[in-house]
Amino acid sequence: MDITTAHSMVLETLQRAANQNAEILKPAELKLKEWETEPGFYSILLNIFSNHSIDVNVRWLAVLYFKNGVDRYWRKTAPNALSEAEKATLRQGLASNFREPINQIATQLAVVLSKVARFDCPREWPELIPMLLTAVKNEDPLVQHRTLLMLHHVIKTLSSKRLAGDRRLFQELTSNVFSFVLNLWNAHMENFLTQVNSNNSEMGATLEKALLALRILRKLTVYGFKKPHESLDAMHFLNLVFDRAKTMLECRKSLHSRGSNLVELCEKFIIHLTKVMIAVLEDHPFSYVDVIQPSLEFTVFYVFTPSGESVLFERFIIQCLNLIKGILMCAEYKPAKVIEETKEPGTLRAHEIKMTFFTANTLTEMCRKLVTHYFLLTRDDLELWDSDPESFATDEGGECWKYSLRPCTENLFFVLFHEFRVILSPVLLEMIQSNHALVSPSDLNAILRKDAVYNAAGLAAFDLYDEVNFDQWFSTTLTQELKVKADNYRVIRRRVAWLIGVWTGVKLSSELRPALYSVTLLLLQSDEDIAVRLTASSTLQHVIDDFEFNTEQFLPFLEPSFALLFTLLKEVRECDSKMHVLHVLSFIVERVGYAIRPYSDSLIQYLPLMWEESAEHNMLRCAIVSTLVHLVKALGAAVCETLSPFLLPIIQMSTDVHMQLHVYLLEDGLELWLAVLENTASMSHNLLQLFRNMPPLLEYSSENLRTCFYIIQAYILLSPEEFLNAYGEVIVNSCNDMLSDMRSEGIVMTMRLVETCLRASPNIATELVKPMLPRIFEAIYDGEEYPMVMSMYLSVMARILLCSRDAFSQVVAEVAQRIRETQEVVLKKMLDVWLDKMALVTQFERRKLLGLALSSLLTAQSSAVLERFCGILLNITEALNDITKTDDMGFQFDALVLTKDSSPAEDTDADFESEHEYRREKVALSDPVHTIALRDYFQTQLSELQNQVGASQFEQLLQTVDTETLEQVREYVVL
Repeated sequence: MDITTAHSMVLETLQRAANQNAEILKPAELKLKEWETEPGFYSILLNIFSNHSIDVNVRWLAVLYFKNGVDRYWRKTAPNALSEAEKATLRQGLASNFREPINQIATQLAVVLSKVARFDCPREWPELIPMLLTAVKNEDPLVQHRTLLMLHHVIKTLSSKRLAGDRRLFQELTSNVFSFVLNLWNAHMENFLTQVNSNNSEMGATLEKALLALRILRKLTVYGFKKPHESLDAMHFLNLVFDRAKTMLECRKSLHSRGSNLVELCEKFIIHLTKVMIAVLEDHPFSYVDVIQPSLEFTVFYVFTPSGESVLFERFIIQCLNLIKGILMCAEYKPAKVIEETKEPGTLRAHEIKMTFFTANTLTEMCRKLVTHYFLLTRDDLELWDSDPESFATDEGGECWKYSLRPCTENLFFVLFHEFRVILSPVLLEMIQSNHALVSPSDLNAILRKDAVYNAAGLAAFDLYDEVNFDQWFSTTLTQELKVKADNYRVIRRRVAWLIGVWTGVKLSSELRPALYSVTLLLLQSDEDIAVRLTASSTLQHVIDDFEFNTEQFLPFLEPSFALLFTLLKEVRECDSKMHVLHVLSFIVERVGYAIRPYSDSLIQYLPLMWEESAEHNMLRCAIVSTLVHLVKALGAAVCETLSPFLLPIIQMSTDVHMQLHVYLLEDGLELWLAVLENTASMSHNLLQLFRNMPPLLEYSSENLRTCFYIIQAYILLSPEEFLNAYGEVIVNSCNDMLSDMRSEGIVMTMRLVETCLRASPNIATELVKPMLPRIFEAIYDGEEYPMVMSMYLSVMARILLCSRDAFSQVVAEVAQRIRETQEVVLKKMLDVWLDKMALVTQFERRKLLGLALSSLLTAQSSAVLERFCGILLNITEALNDITKTDDMGFQFDALVLTKDSSPAEDTDADFESEHEYRREKVALSDPVHTIALRDYFQTQLSELQNQVGASQFEQLLQTVDTETLEQVREYVVL
């Protein structure tokens, strides 16, 4: 097929792919997918999107397919990689495409060029940067702009490479181009300022070019220098940033007064200037030391003095405040507690600049301005409160301080107050005192001022610990303010609720907790403002989450708290609000445990409805599942029986790796599955069928492997025979496959699972785990595992030996065959490792288990055993030393044997936390470790051995044992 025909076919297919009709679009997309690996396809795409006469939508699709192709096939090692010859043609075509008229396509072209540059520049494409720098000088404004756009994306991409070699290359590139780009930026800036004065129509295009040059300079400055302060050009640029920012702020003010449409672009430019400062501060703090002083002067002048107010806009204020916070928080600027011990001169210098700048007057003015100006609720805030109280009340989390004014100001205040507590405490205390008295409900300004001061008092709570008597404040003013029900006073009620929540964890007497619960319940009433109720719910959570929380003290308030929160949960509409209230309810359930039982019915009945309504809100469903976990744990078997038809489908959905929902719900779903198993009285068909979800999970993720193993153990204890017969083989095969790739921690978990099988159902489990045993026995034979792993391997082997000596012998024979040794050699080596490593086993239960297994071997009629008679007796005796105790009458007893008094029999009054705990105790009753006295068994085995070999040979065996060991043995048994 000739190139013209191919070009026509691709063009026609792209036109169909741009069609809105799915019947036309889908076959075209499949065809394009089929051509992705065809030689020449990307050359045709290049020709299509470079042809300005073709429809824009078609060209747009062509460049997107081209971009995807670069991602997939440009790398030399990629499957179906593009040929070097085609890549050379494509590079040449891309680098000459400087006259694209459509902005969106031009941006995509720049991104494509940068992706190619990431692979090829500078080694395969050394001429790219020089070619772009030459094209930037072109007289055509369009070519200038498009070239700068390409250069920006190329520099941005190259700067993101982090390998040492790539960073060196970028630093070399920076040293070659920085001066040129800086001069270019200055030229465009001067040109723009001239055009603004004459109101030239080209000033927007010029500012866009200046902004692109600035973006390039930012990447070069931050990533192109090891130490920017050692470059005259870099420091000249940093100092220029402040002058340019001042000029552009005035320029923006002028453009704004004219009603120009360039105000937004001008703001973007100013913000980018501040991003330069913040980025250099974060990445090169010691290079920034020389500009700390101008930075602080610049930001404080504009944000905290009346002179700078006229040019401010919100995003600029945020950036300035974050810059001040960055300087205050910078670890490199904080000297050691004893300043003389600080060795870095840059740290000392930075600290000195900060301390000199932040005088008491400056700090006082900043503190007052933050509280009395920036903390005040605005008209917009109050309108949002009226129209959407739930959104207003939702706390912004994460890194919102980087982008939102209120969190940003609060963050700076917190840092500033903590850093200069001695100076600022009296200032804030004076503000609290002057706003202490009750204000008139009709005086909104006074209410807003008090709200701001209370906000500051909460943010500075830890630093005001010794300065404020919060008990007195709470008992008098705050409690009175909560009783004022005037509409404007909702602002105070909400703030006081928040303030109480903050100070509870700092300083509030336990005797005042009941009073606190009472006022919080008042704020949760249905006739209260919804934003106040949501804040009160947060307060309740803070109080309950406190270290000094007393469940008994809270119990009288439990029923009304739960009822009011449940009412709030039903009334709020926003997903975030529901999640928040549900989280508080869940938290109460977790803290009070069984005490919640009488009050939980309403929530239990509502959760299924809420689950159905939350189909589109994955995070809300996460919160519901989390709440169910706490409910099941608190309410036990009763709720599992009642809610089983609701719970099991949720677990099924949350843990099925073939369902999209599992991405969000898997972790909580596994926790719920475990909680249900641990609190279920008996196995049901549906619960057993649910286990079908587990095998894929064992392959799918190591993150949740521990919980998966806990779930399997819970199934085993719930119904050992039924479960192991149904799924035992699947589990053993999965575990056996995983063992080869596991670290020691994973091996220990797997062995504990195997041990649970052997304890719960010895006969079935012994046959089931046989495929795993050769690997375990071989590891013991090699004797090189970590102590904890070896301890678990030896424990599993001991249980096999106690369950079935035949099975033990069969595995030894299989290992001997695999490593081409005799069974006698294998057994001897394993016994040597056993006797050597048993001292590393620290748990008494395991030491006794190994002692029982060694005792059982005494009568195995094996020469390998009798040759190690002394070592065996020594290890059994040491195990006896660990587990033997003496009672009040002087009689010795085995401390690990469970008596009838400690038995979890059906008629006992023992209070188990869950059905699972009860089942674990029952399994312990049949465990040899807890049912056989090692001393008695040891005596029996020695007597049996004497009968087997005769008195003469037994005496000869005793002569192989050293005197000290024999003395220890005689303390426990008769020889």
